[in-house]
Amino acid sequence: MHRTATGEPLPADTIGELLSADTDRPARDEPLRPATDRPRPARGEPIHVLPAGPWRPVRDHLRAHGHAVVHTTWGEWLPAALTRPHLRRLLGRRDWARCKRITDPAVRYRFVASRLLMKYTAAAALATAPEGLDVSYRLGGRPYLRGFDQLDLSLTHTGDLMALGLSRDGRIGVDAEPADRTMRPDLLQSQICTPTEAAELARLPEDEQSEQTLRLWTLKEAYTKALGQGMRLRFTEFGFGLHTGRLLAPDGTPAARTEWTFSTHRILDRYLLSTARHDAGLDTAPDTSAHTMLDPGFAAVMTHFVPPPPDRPAPRRPG
Repeated sequence: MHRTATGEPLPADTIGELLSADTDRPARDEPLRPATDRPRPARGEPIHVLPAGPWRPVRDHLRAHGHAVVHTTWGEWLPAALTRPHLRRLLGRRDWARCKRITDPAVRYRFVASRLLMKYTAAAALATAPEGLDVSYRLGGRPYLRGFDQLDLSLTHTGDLMALGLSRDGRIGVDAEPADRTMRPDLLQSQICTPTEAAELARLPEDEQSEQTLRLWTLKEAYTKALGQGMRLRFTEFGFGLHTGRLLAPDGTPAARTEWTFSTHRILDRYLLSTARHDAGLDTAPDTSAHTMLDPGFAAVMTHFVPPPPDRPAPRRPG
């Protein structure tokens, strides 16, 4: 049975009603606002967000560190996904058409919740309205914001968790797994470990080997996602130092200087969330407001060009 964030049972047909009509439900939307009753996240810590926030730390982390990572659960976004007015406009033409094709109500709800998380988090980072953002997808399904290529996105979900990474300095990848997932190093070493990693794992007590193998798995998933390679890059072609967390070649030599940084956090007491971030070394603006990041010339064209009636020739575009 599906339940709300407060644990109350949800009628079986409620999720199905979410997208049963093409018109928006006449409900009052809730503004983006910070949740003042939540503690501010520590430096580098992933930020736990609800539809009501807190959203200020997202901009603070982007400004101070160049990236931000947020996480939440499906259940915490269920009321928003079911009552959000103007849902069709908020999702956009592409995602609206996609979710209308999803026949399983639970899968459809999860899809909507993850897109709300992307839109709300990006809107907080850009200081703009979520309805004004257009999420598109690269080959392989990686999301990006049309018109805001400087802000890189990475989405992951497992169990009831969904997490999103944003970076204004370069590529970012995030991956999560249940912290209690059992990993068999003896069975997986030939698939995911370099010789150096296998040797380091062998020196650990047996009860730590599974935990460290799981951490390596999430780091490698996050790194390949940041590269845009997914599973096309074999995990045995690169490694990580178990104690240093540095990116290593298969023979154990450093494979990067300081342009790549990695971190792993335990969140919600039951998940491991790893982040891989690349600093491209570009002189990016610390202000991520939409009017700052959007190219003025492109903004002028998008704002002032109006398509002519069919019987008139199109005017020349500026520039």
